[in-house]
Amino acid sequence: MDGTVLVADDDRTIRTVLTQALTRAGCKVHATSSLTTLMRWVSEGKGDVVISDVMMPDGNGLEMLPKIAEDRPGLPVIVISAQNTIMTAIKAAEAEAYDYLPKPFDLPDLMKRTSRALELKRRASSGVAESAASERPEDLPLVGRTPIMQALYRLVAKVMNTDLPVLISGESGTGKSLIARAIHDFSDRRTLPFISVTGADLQELEGPARVLARVKGGTVLIDEIADVDDEIQARIVRMIDAPGDHVPRFMATGQGDLADAMEKGRLRKDLYYRLSGATVNVPALRERVDDITLLAEHFLSRAEREGSARRRLGDGALDLFRAYSWPGNVRQLENTIRRLVLTSRADEISRAEVEVVLGNQPEMEPVPGQGSTEKLSASVARHLRRYFDLHGSMLPPPGLYARILREMEIPLIEIALEATGGNQAKCADLLGINRNTLRKKITDLDIQVTRRRKLM
Repeated sequence: MDGTVLVADDDRTIRTVLTQALTRAGCKVHATSSLTTLMRWVSEGKGDVVISDVMMPDGNGLEMLPKIAEDRPGLPVIVISAQNTIMTAIKAAEAEAYDYLPKPFDLPDLMKRTSRALELKRRASSGVAESAASERPEDLPLVGRTPIMQALYRLVAKVMNTDLPVLISGESGTGKSLIARAIHDFSDRRTLPFISVTGADLQELEGPARVLARVKGGTVLIDEIADVDDEIQARIVRMIDAPGDHVPRFMATGQGDLADAMEKGRLRKDLYYRLSGATVNVPALRERVDDITLLAEHFLSRAEREGSARRRLGDGALDLFRAYSWPGNVRQLENTIRRLVLTSRADEISRAEVEVVLGNQPEMEPVPGQGSTEKLSASVARHLRRYFDLHGSMLPPPGLYARILREMEIPLIEIALEATGGNQAKCADLLGINRNTLRKKITDLDIQVTRRRKLM
């Protein structure tokens, strides 16, 4: 390695170990226990990479990231923290840290990441631009910055270091198993095994005993619990009730409303109540449209790291991605990106190429029992209840009334404008409001009339 590394940590042992290891690897090192000193070095132009702890005597390392980005754009910052919760990782990602490692970290692993960060800085300095996000390792597999995903992260962080069983529901392809894995990997059980099982693993009488012997107090994830037959569900109940000497944590995934599956007899009541100590609902991709661009870029970067050609999505391609219903959710999006990377003939993936790929894939089918037969008030109530549930025992942020009205008003006006072909006079008449009022709302709500019409 070749470069200068700035190390900020209040633990003298960690500073010494990192200084010795980085020096032996060929780096110059400046180490300090003060964020004030670190920020002075950054402002003076010192350093090619920063390694910083979060909790320091004179401040919070995460709160310094925006200032570092402002003073030294492109300077990679690796965050290390003993507060190894998913929220710390999420905050590091939101602040656009280059990387995040929980303490205790593996020194060879940190050295490899530092080497990659130095290479990124060197390439950027030589004119080969590349974002830190595209180089970020896959340690935190959860990608999303929309409010619904932030609420999900908060709920996951709350249940992470409890011993409660967790029931994770969501449509196929939403990332239920990734959520389960993240809960385990950032919990106090992260050094113990994570075992994922299906009904087939438990068909034989000795199946549960084999699973418990393998997990050794770690985490057992039962995949698609409502699809397991009744006899095996009863076996799972007994396994939960008599786990042996090393009690594991139990989690399960399932599609749709698992409480409804229980009422319909597809899921045993005794099993449902044993697994639903905490319930996590993973949103469908169509419920977080603003994450689609971020996810697409994430998968494009991953494909490039795996050896594929560098590709980017053109504006027209992104418009189609955002307009599509994605019945297969994030998994379908990833597979679509992989196919486009392989078949695209140019660096920029065009709208026409996306039309060809998406034209061969299904749209979202209406859900029986919902839509035209459900009253609008019932639909709104269902979504509001879910919004509150995502916050667990915490209340949503203040200003809920205005926020909800705004979120309902924007699509109402956008859809009405589409239906009237963008004619504001007709739209105002349809809505039953004054034309000047409509114009003011379009401006205040930042509704892009032409953009919405263009997607039709």
